[in-house]
Order: sequence, then structure tokens, then C-alpha cells
Amino acid sequence: MKLAPLRVPLHRRLETLAVMQWWFTFLFIGLSSTLIFTYIFFFTSYYWISLLMLTWIIYDRKTPRRGGRRSDWLRRWRVWVYMKNFFPIELVKTEDLDPKRNYLLGYHPHGIMAVGAFVSFGTEATGFTEKFPGMTSYLLTLSGWFNFPVVRDYFMMAGLCDVSKDSVDWLLGQSGPGSTVTIIVGGATESLEAHPHNYAVFLKRRKGFIKKAMQHGAYLVPVYSFGETDIFEQVSNPEGSVLRTLQTKLTKWVGFAPPIFHGRGIFNYSVGFLPYRKPISTVVGKPIPVEKSPNPTQEEIDKVHLTYTESLVALFEDHKTKYGINEDEKLAIL
Repeated sequence: MKLAPLRVPLHRRLETLAVMQWWFTFLFIGLSSTLIFTYIFFFTSYYWISLLMLTWIIYDRKTPRRGGRRSDWLRRWRVWVYMKNFFPIELVKTEDLDPKRNYLLGYHPHGIMAVGAFVSFGTEATGFTEKFPGMTSYLLTLSGWFNFPVVRDYFMMAGLCDVSKDSVDWLLGQSGPGSTVTIIVGGATESLEAHPHNYAVFLKRRKGFIKKAMQHGAYLVPVYSFGETDIFEQVSNPEGSVLRTLQTKLTKWVGFAPPIFHGRGIFNYSVGFLPYRKPISTVVGKPIPVEKSPNPTQEEIDKVHLTYTESLVALFEDHKTKYGINEDEKLAIL
């Protein structure tokens, strides 16, 4: 085991602390907030606080599907810059985006925790607003996050919204021009493919986002995040294995994939729950023009889907060697 030195610059300690809080947020804050408000309701005289919170969630239930409640102040917190610098993470622009249009960005791959997606599109740490002036970034995530007290409001302040059809319709159809709506196309299930040096994305059957882009005439933009799958080590789970079968069943039952993984520790570089310090480069590809079609046929959807798939593969091919991937590696479309 490789131990971390006792003397480490302060900025590196702060970077580790920033990632620790995100790790806790991603894995435990939903459960923690629920347990806290349940305890307050049943075991204290302040039960009315929990009732107020429940009332607020019910009253405000549509907001995650109506653009959320973003806060530029929160998106520019210094903690996100420290988190970005930990890896580091960079947002790479290949083409300008026209603020007179709306765009649907397909993010690949999910990785274990979709760290690159959050830092690049849920914060300003990588300079989204400066790179794409006039655009407003929305990152869509699982609906379940917006049922947790306090957590839901925290996530919405970062620009996160519900990944439901109603939410996409509102963002692309009623929020006005200049919106970039980012969907992690492979979903949480794709995290089961998140092994270092494994380049595979779930896309063959993922066509709902294509249909939504066509219905609203939103340009499609492929995004590939090089290094997203390298920051954790996952236990081997090939298709057909007992572990993979169990993981697949759990995904169907609880709605998300439970990968078994590890990274580095707080005081060592070998094993622990934190991600490894490996670079992530999120490359935003060239927009694909999409004509508005309120009721596209399946044939039309398939045609645009093929164009999108080819563009994603081309994006991977054009940039892979820049980020340490061998020339003979290919992107697998699952």
C-alpha cells in the first residue's frame, strides 16, 4: 500500500475534501436527509418541521420538471474548482453553440458517478458559461433525487432537473432559446461497464432523447468524456457472471445499478472510497442539425439515431489519441 506523505500542500488537502463531500452527497445524502427528518418527526417535539418539509415537496413537486431553481452563486462555489483540480477535469469545446437555438447534449459514458458530467454541466468550475456564452446549462438526473428533503433544492440550485419527458419538453419547448439540456444517455445501468480502459456505451436502444430532439427541433450534440471510467476500479462483472446477473436484477428492482468498486483512500493512494487522481476531458462535439417534427416516424427516428451514433464514434476517433487511448481501440456501441 502506497501511503500519502505527511506534508502535502494545502490546496491538495482542500481538493481531497471537496471530492469527499461530493462522494458523500452522491451515495448517502438522500438517505441521510430522509433519516434525519424521520427522526425529527417521530422522536422530537419539532415534528412540525418534517411536516412542513413534506408539504413543501408536494407543493413544489413540479419545479424539477419546469427548469428547477438554479443559482449561479452555488454553481460558482470555490469547492467545485477544488473538485475540478483534484483530477483535473477540463471541458473541451470543438464548435460554438448558437444561443438562438436549443441543444440536447448526449453525455457518454456514465462512469461510476458521472463526475465529469456534474462538474462540467452542473457547475461553472470548467467555465461552461465562458466557453458557451449565452447558453444556459441544465443537467438531467433521476427523478428520485427530487423526493429527498433539502437534497432536491440543493440539486436544483446546481441546475439539475428531472430526466422525465415532461421536463425535457419544458426545457426544449417553453424555456426559451439558449438552453443546453444534457442527458447521460447510458443511464445508471451503464455504470456496470465502467472499467478502466473499457470504451463501451449503451446507445443502440436509447432513442427516446432522439425523438424529443426531433419533436422540438433541438440540435443534437454528442459529448464524450475521456477518463470518466478510469477514476475507479470495479470488480470484474462480465456478462453472464453471477455478479452481473444479480446487479441487473437489482437494477430492475430499485432503479439503479449497484457497481462494486474502489479507488484510493484519504491517506493512501492504493485503496479506499475516493476516486483516483486521473484526468477527465469532457469533449463537446459538433452540433447535428435536426428538423422539427412533432410526430416523427420510427424510420425517421432511426435515421437520426444512426447519424448521432456515427457522430459520437467520429468524435471518439478524432480525439482518443490525444487522451492516451491507443489508435487501435474502438468505441463499442451496446
